[in-house]
Amino acid sequence: MAEPGEKTKRLLAVLRDRIDRIDGDIAQLISARAECALEVAEVKKASGQTALYYRPEREAQVLRHAMERNQGPLTDEEMARLFREIMSACLALEEPVKVAYLGPEGTFTQQAALKHFGHSAESRPLAAIDEVFREVEAGAVSYGVVPVENSTEGVISHTLDSFMNSNLLICGEVELRIHHHLMISDITRADSISRIYSHAQSMAQCRKWLDAHYPGVERVAVASNAEAAKRVKGEWNAAAIAGDMAAGLYGLKILAEKIEDRPDNSTRFLIIGSQAVPTSGDDKTSLMVSMRNEPGALHDLLAPFQRHKVDLTRVETRPSQSGNWTYVFFIDFIGHRDTPAVEEALREVGSCAADLKILGSYPRGVL
Repeated sequence: MAEPGEKTKRLLAVLRDRIDRIDGDIAQLISARAECALEVAEVKKASGQTALYYRPEREAQVLRHAMERNQGPLTDEEMARLFREIMSACLALEEPVKVAYLGPEGTFTQQAALKHFGHSAESRPLAAIDEVFREVEAGAVSYGVVPVENSTEGVISHTLDSFMNSNLLICGEVELRIHHHLMISDITRADSISRIYSHAQSMAQCRKWLDAHYPGVERVAVASNAEAAKRVKGEWNAAAIAGDMAAGLYGLKILAEKIEDRPDNSTRFLIIGSQAVPTSGDDKTSLMVSMRNEPGALHDLLAPFQRHKVDLTRVETRPSQSGNWTYVFFIDFIGHRDTPAVEEALREVGSCAADLKILGSYPRGVL
């Protein structure tokens, strides 16, 4: 009779052989999918029309189907992430997607870009939100990724203001759970920290933790968390607040994990481009509306959505650039601009608005 150790070895050998065979099948199927993607590209080229290789509505549908078919033990989100990377690699065979994002490298915006487009996209960091808009408008990249709101700190005003002077459209959205870590470099003396660098919003999101653990330490706001991580590399008495990507990129050690005051802290990012997106079956629409300064204007703006049962998810107000004490409303709602209920609601809003600009209809964030 074999010893238990020998039984374990034989069982593991059988399981590993099975895994090797499954891996071979997966590799063949991925290659077959890549070949099919190349055939799709050839069909598009042969049609003589301008080829749109990246289709946000199609990719959202594929990811949703992957989650619907999932039978475990992987979570739906993990399954969708695997398919996201497969699609990213296959799309790169047709034509790599060029994406600009609010940099520098190591920011949460880069993390959002990779989450949405996958690691096979060509990404380019830029220093400011308006630069991302300009790069997409100039055609240097196909898409841009910019933050629009945080669940703790609210709306990103620079992004909303950039839409006032741009003809770009929203093509998608990404929601990212934000985890902040306190990190140090290999020269930092952990018991002598007298300065902490971070972006102002990140600092605010960790205020209670900092008050409890580092009450007398100087807090220095910088342009980004990645910039904070870079500064710490050369200072023995400093630490930084940043995310996982910055820690890995700049070789920092995480001293304390997940120090954000609210565990549900999330940031929403927008994908901006020049193409209108057809309906995916589960969409959102964003618009910008200027109302005449008269009694009942806000009621006139909101009433059509209630009448046609259109679910508003966000209403923000920004000062108009056309004059003092006039305002622009930014509205998000569930539904696509091409559906009958939304079309009718927008027609009614347009009839009473001074100006209405549809910023885009796009798939609701899957990942």
